[in-house]
Amino acid sequence: MKRRGSPWTGLGAIVLKELADHLTSVRMRLLEGLILLTAIGTVFAATQTLRQTIGEDPFLYLKILTSAQDPLPSFVAFMGFLIPLTAIALAFDAINGEYMRRTLSRVLAQPIYRDAVLLGKFLAGIFTLGITLLALWLLVTGLGILRLGVVPEGREVARGLAFILATLAYGGVWLALAMLFSVVFRQPATSAMATIAVWLFFAVFWEILAGLFFNIISATATGGPETELALANFRLFLSRLSPNTLYSETVLALLNPDVRALGPVLITQLEGAVRGTLLPLSQSLLLVWPQFTGMIATVILLFAGAYVAFQRQEVRA
Repeated sequence: MKRRGSPWTGLGAIVLKELADHLTSVRMRLLEGLILLTAIGTVFAATQTLRQTIGEDPFLYLKILTSAQDPLPSFVAFMGFLIPLTAIALAFDAINGEYMRRTLSRVLAQPIYRDAVLLGKFLAGIFTLGITLLALWLLVTGLGILRLGVVPEGREVARGLAFILATLAYGGVWLALAMLFSVVFRQPATSAMATIAVWLFFAVFWEILAGLFFNIISATATGGPETELALANFRLFLSRLSPNTLYSETVLALLNPDVRALGPVLITQLEGAVRGTLLPLSQSLLLVWPQFTGMIATVILLFAGAYVAFQRQEVRA
């Protein structure tokens, strides 16, 4: 049967409906409350130390995001843990929930194609994450102004916005994965558990398995410095197969202007480098561009998988 009209007819209506549902849902409010308490706790803990170095550090507001004080980890560490959970909570029942409520056939009975339904739900999840991250960053900045008494500089604001975009791309990976599983599995509980299992695998077990595999490969390798360098790059390649590593390296370079490399550095590459010089934002963005595009590519692949699976499903009233 040939399509009539644009496949994106009704996309705006789907996005607005899903966005309203997300922002008013109980699960989202619980997660927002948890993230809010985390932000307040980490900011107050970080500013306790940073108040003693006001005027000495040119990137004071970036230190608020990355400084940790026992027993609390840094704000960035908390975000690396909470953003995947938030993304999974937004999308684990995106499609199979419609099947369970028997509402998908009613939606598709309207002049709305499946393309618009799937993309609309994904965009609504991304917008929800973006609104939450932006509000959280503004809250952290406002608390920092109250506690430190100085306003952030333009370069700190620019790096903070770049950090939000990187976090949004990282959240998009888990949002797309949860949406893929919501298409594959008919039970929301099954899709939620499958997504959490994949997240735990990369968060906890991937580095262990990559280390074991690297030890097996390196035990049989012989050669000089070139072999050692190749092995180090191979170990880094294994680690970067995880989205967690891509995100942590991106955040490390964006929030620490003194980071000049994210892998093995040769002596010849340090010739002409001025020690202690901070990188401008443009150079930091060039440094993390492969990691950032890697996360975007993962989002596109996962969404394409969900799209193909959803198009092949039979929808009955």
